[in-house]
Amino acid sequence: MGLKFLIVGAGAVGGYFGGRLLEAGEDVTFLVRPKRRKQLEKTGLVLKSVKGDATLDPPLIEKRETGIFDVILLSTKAYQLDNVLPELTGFMHKETVILPLLNGMEHLETLDRYFNKDVVLGGLCFIESTLTNEGHILHTSSGHRLTVGERNGEMSERVKRIAASFDKTNADVRTSIHISEEMWRKYLFIATLSGITTLFNGPVGPIRDSDEGRAFTHQLIDEIVTVIRHTGEPIGNDFADKAWRQVMKLSDETKASMQKDKEKGLPVEADHIPGYLLRLAEVNECFTPFLQAIYANLKVYDQWRKDDSR
Repeated sequence: MGLKFLIVGAGAVGGYFGGRLLEAGEDVTFLVRPKRRKQLEKTGLVLKSVKGDATLDPPLIEKRETGIFDVILLSTKAYQLDNVLPELTGFMHKETVILPLLNGMEHLETLDRYFNKDVVLGGLCFIESTLTNEGHILHTSSGHRLTVGERNGEMSERVKRIAASFDKTNADVRTSIHISEEMWRKYLFIATLSGITTLFNGPVGPIRDSDEGRAFTHQLIDEIVTVIRHTGEPIGNDFADKAWRQVMKLSDETKASMQKDKEKGLPVEADHIPGYLLRLAEVNECFTPFLQAIYANLKVYDQWRKDDSR
């Protein structure tokens, strides 16, 4: 018997991977807000992707509706998490698992406090996608990788079943027995990319092509790695080099999703990406001037949004 998936939201990440599951014939339902529901009922779930387009008719529910699910795929923005969690318990049975695909690491602490820690898997994805003004999911790069694993390093049957559900999907889905390390690697990469593109207010190409931009990026990576090492996490010696190589491989036009949100005037995850690293740095007395500059820039942007909305 197949797994029943609840995808929380139908945005650029959850909408994409949930849509690929639905396209492959899996049992998928989307938990959405009323405005998004009306939009999806009118247009369908539209994927515009370099890996193949799809227009799907997704099952939709809103909070306080009924349904019990085996896997809850959670891909909200970190600043939305506290409002979402109370909605989820009514959709869970005793063996339901939560697969979070949020950026950063702080959300694991939040989820562990709210649910039994054993309920929460480790997960991450690499995908360059965004939600258009029409509500379509635009996927613009060749990567669409999702990785899932047990945070204790075991290869469990539930992880195998989730991976098997993705076997026939048009997506690159993997399992890992080193999911925590992979999540820290992703955190380093996304904190670097979001940091430089939001601070310099543009794509990675000009930053990487200037001596000053390259030097700043190098020093930012070293700073973040120092903070992570002080947490006691068993991270590899190649963390900094691999993050640098990832940045070097990006296309000139690449921007972090945070920069794209900034350009649209949307909220950003300032407190959850650089902010969480700064809180770790403060506890461990790490010197972090580059992270502080990035965070200050994002908080000024937050203030601009507040002032502009008055």
